[in-house]
Parts: sequence; structure tokens; C-alpha cells
Amino acid sequence: MDRRQFIQTGAITATAAHQLRSASAAFWPNGARMVVSLSLQFEAGGQPDRGANGPWGNLDTRYPDLPTEKWYEYGMKEGVPRLLDMYARRKVHVTSHMVGQAVDKHPALAKEIVERGHEAAAHGQTWNPIYDKSPAEERANYESNIQSILKATGKRPIGYNAPGMRATPATFEILQDLGFVYHTDDLSRDEPFLIPVRNKPFVVVPYTFMLNDFQNFENRWRTASDFAGELKAEFDALYAESTVKRRMISVAAHDRVAGRASRMRVIEDFIAYAQKHQGVTFLRKDEIAGFALESPLTIRES
Repeated sequence: MDRRQFIQTGAITATAAHQLRSASAAFWPNGARMVVSLSLQFEAGGQPDRGANGPWGNLDTRYPDLPTEKWYEYGMKEGVPRLLDMYARRKVHVTSHMVGQAVDKHPALAKEIVERGHEAAAHGQTWNPIYDKSPAEERANYESNIQSILKATGKRPIGYNAPGMRATPATFEILQDLGFVYHTDDLSRDEPFLIPVRNKPFVVVPYTFMLNDFQNFENRWRTASDFAGELKAEFDALYAESTVKRRMISVAAHDRVAGRASRMRVIEDFIAYAQKHQGVTFLRKDEIAGFALESPLTIRES
């Protein structure tokens, strides 16, 4: 069975993929050795009016939480503009996971993200959990998210990142019905792969929990130096592996977290470091998903 037949039949397994890889080095487009996947979480404005999660914890919903409200506002006033300017300096493009309500409140900024060449992906209509919703409620949430992004940016999202990474058993079929091509809520590999949804391939472009600014800075209270060291260590290890297997590194930035000046600089320094390595390329997640669908080296899981 040749590579095209593997793709057509969906018969490729981890073992078969390894056998194919030994005969080819086409792990990534244009012969690239490794991919860096950057995310920009566009969330500020999609949080609940009261009881939103922030650095001070969750205040009783009976009371307004002014510090947390202003912390979210920082993401749109300072964070996103600062990060966009940095991406432009480094000449890289990212995927922005956009909460629909945040887009509705900041449509010009959402449009600017797309105009600068970045991808607009879906991230739910509000920053509320989706895992406990009915299929009808879940579908309505995604449909609203799509319309908010489409109205502001002119682009229909094809990728999805669930709030808190927690989806439902119905999520994949709903996403497929709505024309989505990939989701990110799976941390089980360091490369994209395909899963069957109604016997059709659906792409997983792995997101990140460990190289996530929110987890490091707000939940673990690590310093900028700590995060910089973890980014470099992970990159170096994956780059070494990339000589024999398809490797990608995913790094997440939240508008109000990595948008701080010092934290933005950590990510910029990481980008500059990665760019010095031969064969490293930066791809948006829609580009990764498209390539994964076409490549005979992509692992298919059952």
C-alpha cells in the first residue's frame, strides 16, 4: 500500500507512520525540520461581570471585583497591541483563539489581528465552561462565536479551543457539522494527528499546558526567567528529536498575561532564539492542520 492509499483508506497507524518516515524527511512544508506554533488568547471582555477568575481569586458574586475587571482590560488596552507589534518585529504569524463576546466588545482590535496576517480561531462565545452544556446549547454557543468573529474580521474560523480545554462528548461532531477542520484540546502528542469523526479525518493540533503563560505566571507564580528557561529547554529537546520525527512546539500567550512588557520580552527572546536554528519555521494552526490532512506521514488514531 503506497502513501496515497494510506491517506485514502485511513489505515495509517503509528507503526506504519514510522515506517514511512524512515523513507522520507518531509515532516513539514518546504522541508522544514521543526515548527513553532504560537497562540494569542483573545479573551478580555468575555469573562462574567462578577465572579471572574483573576490573580486575586474569585470574589463572591454579590460584589463587584474592580481589580480583576481592570486586569482583564489591560489585555485589550496594552497586551494585544504590544504582542502584535512584537510579532511584526519578528515577522511571525500566530493563531488567535477569540472569545465571541470579547470580539463583540473590541471588533476593531480583532479585525487588526486578522489584517496583520494572523488566524482567527474560535474559543467559545463567552468565557464560561462548555463541558456541562447540552448539545443544543453547545451548538448555539459555537454558532454565536462564529458569527461574532465573521462579523468583525470577515473570516470564518476553522479551528476551536474550548474554554479551559474542557469539551463534551458531542463536541467533535458539532464542530464537524459547523465546518471546523481542527481542534486543539489534546495534549497527548508533540505533533498534529488525525482522529476519526463519523469516519472522516478531523485534525488535532496540540495546544500547550506546560508552555502556557497563564499556568506559569498566574497559577504557579513563576518569574519571567523561569518561563524563559522552560521555553528554551523544551525547544532544545524537541529540536534534537526533530531529526528523526515530526516535532512541533506550542507556546500560548494570553492578552492580559503575556501582554505585560517583561513577559512579552520573554516570548520575543524565545522567538529570536528559535529563528537562529536551521530548519525552524513558524506556522499558524490552520496551516498546520491543512498540511497534516495532506501529509502521508500524519499519524491517524482510531
